[in-house]
Formats: sequence, C-alpha cells, structure tokens
Amino acid sequence: MDRAIAIEIEGLRKLKTKGLQARYRELFGEESRSSNQAHLFRRIAWRLQAKAEGDLTERAQKRVLELADDREVRLRAPRSFWHSVGLGPDPTRDPRLPPAGTVLKRVYGQRTIEVTVLERGFEYQGKQYGSLSLIAQRVTGTRWNGYVFFGLQNEPGR
Repeated sequence: MDRAIAIEIEGLRKLKTKGLQARYRELFGEESRSSNQAHLFRRIAWRLQAKAEGDLTERAQKRVLELADDREVRLRAPRSFWHSVGLGPDPTRDPRLPPAGTVLKRVYGQRTIEVTVLERGFEYQGKQYGSLSLIAQRVTGTRWNGYVFFGLQNEPGR
C-alpha cells in the first residue's frame, strides 16, 4: 500500500462520526446511512485503497452482478415454510405467551385481575385488547409492560 494512503487512513482514526460522514460523502458522492464509526472507517479505508490501487476487475464486477441478480439462492428456508410443516414457532405470536384459552391472574390492590389469552389479543371484562400493556394501564392508571405486570417470564418455558 502506498505510504500516503496509509497515512491518510491513519488520519481517519482521529475523526469523529460527523467527520467520517463528511469524508464518506466526498468519496462516495452520497450520504451514509450509518453513523457507526467502525463501519464508516472501514468503508472509507477500502474506498481510498480501491481508488489508489484500482477497483475490481471487469470480470469480478460482472461476476458480482451475476451473483447479486440470483434471487433464487437462499441460505435458509423462509419462516412460513417451517411454520407450514409444524417445525417452527408462529412468527406473529410472542413465545412468552401461553396457549390461547389460558387465563392469566394477577392480584392488584384488593382485586384479582383475570385476563383470557385469545389467538389474537386478550379479553378482559368482556372487552378485547390488543396487548397486555393496555390492560395493565387500564387497571393501574399508569403505563406498565404487560408481560412484567402479569408475571410472564422473558424465556419461554420458565
């Protein structure tokens, strides 16, 4: 690597995020969507080296475009597949929730709060709610995390 480029890259280490974003804008001609210093540093250092030493060969660029256009390649089956064969959790249902039909009970003040878990939402005093947090807020008058209020653990099965 050219000594001038090495010195310029070392100078990048002294820049704050705003400075790195400005340098990114100069080199790439667009705003960076990232504000992560390490990411910006690596991208800028790569670009400086590529400009000094030459970019990818035409053959490599062509291959990159071929690979990027291959939409059929998947590393993992989609969640819908695993759910359809019964091997995965319902992606729309929080794993901390017990099965539908379960009644959650919590003593608050002088009364017992009973909430029925539905397939989609919850039932409390004959009304349906979209979240446990809404029920906890209605009961207490303050905001609560519904899972904490009803004692549901963060880890399934606990």
